[in-house]
Amino acid sequence: ALAPALGEQVIVDNRGGIIPQQTVVQSPPDGYTLLLHARPTWIATFLGSTGYDPVRDLAPISIVTSAPSVLVVHPSLPARNVKELIALAKARPGQLNYGSATAGSDNHLTAELFKAMARVNIVGVMYGGTGQAVNDLISGQTQMMFVGPGTAQQQAKAGRLRPLAVTSAQPTALYPELPTIASAGLPGYEAVQVQGMMAPAKTPQTIIAKLHQEVVKMLARPEIRQRLLS
Repeated sequence: ALAPALGEQVIVDNRGGIIPQQTVVQSPPDGYTLLLHARPTWIATFLGSTGYDPVRDLAPISIVTSAPSVLVVHPSLPARNVKELIALAKARPGQLNYGSATAGSDNHLTAELFKAMARVNIVGVMYGGTGQAVNDLISGQTQMMFVGPGTAQQQAKAGRLRPLAVTSAQPTALYPELPTIASAGLPGYEAVQVQGMMAPAKTPQTIIAKLHQEVVKMLARPEIRQRLLS
């Protein structure tokens, strides 16, 4: 959607790992090579050598999307809201498990933040990916997890999982019938996945301002908003 506004062809180059960040950091600061990425841009620097510093080497353009997760539990768990889940975890320390993808993943950090703020001992079980973790939760091998709204709705309709609350500070249009964790028993809790657009450091401010202006315009278009929500 940016191409017509910029008068340039926009090529999407999907790459894995930290290659996107390294590619952008090493590119000329002319506004022609941009990064669209989320939390791993920062988390990766805590897990090993990346060759870049996200604060020093990247210039922020705009937040593009911000999406919550949903706290879900296995239907056999006798907890129907956040307060009951916290009380159950405190009554059974070390006996409840949560599933997540690898270390530093969104559902891993979201769950660890929940544990720290609620002061509960829930054991994390890491998998190679989110899909495998969801499957084990459905089968009852783990008891809780933080998943995307789409997964939560799909599995809740089938009766396989019970959604309790969303992780955003405010209620979300993605799952309007659910309360926030903050309002349902854990004040101050918030964990969202933010996608942002960035450029190499030292990109001229006039270019940053132009890109920011066009991204904001694009995100205000009803058809773009609906596509992102879908």
